[in-house]
Amino acid sequence: MFGLFKKKTEKEKLEEKYKKLMKEAFDLSKINRSASDGKYEEADKIQKQIDALDTK
Repeated sequence: MFGLFKKKTEKEKLEEKYKKLMKEAFDLSKINRSASDGKYEEADKIQKQIDALDTK
C-alpha cells in the first residue's frame, strides 16, 4: 500500500522491459525462430544497459 505511488527507477523500468522481451522471445521461439532471435538481441541490449547502470 505504501509503495502505491512510488516511482520506478530507471533500472526497474529496464528490468521490467527485459523480462517482457525474454518472454516474447521464448513464445516466438516455438513459432518463428528468426523473430525470436531479434527479441533476444533486443533483450541483450537492455541487459547491457542494466549492467552499465550497476557499474555506476
